[in-house]
Amino acid sequence: MDVSMFLSVIIGAIFINNFILSKFLGLCSFIGISKETKPALYMGVSATFVTTCASIITWAIYNFILVPCHIEYLRTISFILVIASFVQLVEMVIKKFSRTLYRTLGIYLPLITVNCAVLGVAVLNSEMFFKPGINTLTSFALSALQGFCVGLGYILVMLFMSGIRERLELCDIPASFKDAPIAFIIASLMSMAFMGFSGFRF
Repeated sequence: MDVSMFLSVIIGAIFINNFILSKFLGLCSFIGISKETKPALYMGVSATFVTTCASIITWAIYNFILVPCHIEYLRTISFILVIASFVQLVEMVIKKFSRTLYRTLGIYLPLITVNCAVLGVAVLNSEMFFKPGINTLTSFALSALQGFCVGLGYILVMLFMSGIRERLELCDIPASFKDAPIAFIIASLMSMAFMGFSGFRF
């Protein structure tokens, strides 16, 4: 296994090609639940769990069902079903063990089902790693790693955003800029800051 390939996946998923700030996926939950640090962290952990599990399961479905049956064209719909199932599992577990967290996340927890970042990482894995030139074990490891690192990048940006927005609550902001407008301005500035990582090469 090429170590540089794994390093490029880690650095790329977290910093260079961050799904929120670079690919602009998952903005709904990013803007909606990043007002406070605690729920932002919980949302990030939940999204990380889903992206990692979805990456593993979609790898198995693609390699052991879709490819042998020559039905690769069903990739997107099968990936959506896997993601929806895992989100329902996460929702049921949180509802069972932590009612407070369940109420805190509110409507944004089911929104992971339609979170394009989760589907995006599954599709990106299939395009990057599900190739004849990459052996099965390596493609599995890279897919799982990328799913996990995308979640870490999601958590990182959510924590940055929530920290900034909590500080802004103490500032005198014009009414026309409160909530979503100032959040999009912050997101654009963070996106430009993260562009500095694009010079990393392995």
